[in-house]
Amino acid sequence: MPTDLTPASTDLARRRKPRSLALELVESLGDRIREGRLATGDKLPTEAAIMAEFAVSRTVVREAISKLQAAGLVETRHGIGTFVTGVGEAPGFRIAPEQFNTLRDVIAVLELRIGIETEAAALAAMRRSDGNLAQMRLALDAVALAVEQGRDAVAADFQFHLEIARATQNSHYTELMGTLGSGIIPRARLEAVESLDDERRQYLRRVNGEHESIYDAIVNQDADAARAAMRTHLANSRERRRRAQAEAG
Repeated sequence: MPTDLTPASTDLARRRKPRSLALELVESLGDRIREGRLATGDKLPTEAAIMAEFAVSRTVVREAISKLQAAGLVETRHGIGTFVTGVGEAPGFRIAPEQFNTLRDVIAVLELRIGIETEAAALAAMRRSDGNLAQMRLALDAVALAVEQGRDAVAADFQFHLEIARATQNSHYTELMGTLGSGIIPRARLEAVESLDDERRQYLRRVNGEHESIYDAIVNQDADAARAAMRTHLANSRERRRRAQAEAG
């Protein structure tokens, strides 16, 4: 099975960040799982292999594995090894697909996102790196291109929000967003790609304009503006769904 653990790819001992080595390792392995480089069912490398690649102690590896288990990304089978369970597939907090089936469900998830992502945007504005900004820019450009070409932009939309979580430099935000998955984007559940007519395209351009406002605030390291822009974006989405719910009776 592929492990995708290449020597010196991420030598944690050489990175000088305020987080612990265990959290650095959690983020590195968690990213590989979320990106599919370590797929569901894959067995993680041995403790010794992880120690060798990342230049960390056995204690650090075990603490990181424990945190990955708590996040629902891996499970350890005693006497066999530790296996990838997939994002959001292990026991613990998750929102199941059937919990996105109605407008009421979508509104409830948007309320949760307002509580989480507004603060994430503020933290991202204070802590983002140039690399974080580059990834956000790529996601926004992908959204814009998909809209203009009449293609599904949900994956790129979610990627933008996930990159903001990563820019907080707090792995808990990243893990939570990864666990929730792209189903939290409202139109992923309630709107078909085939409905992307000119009116829908204009609507999606406005949505991406809201994304650009969030991005600009993060670029400018303006935490208050980033918080406000994210709240506006998600509140607008919530209100659009509330109006649709009212119209549907």
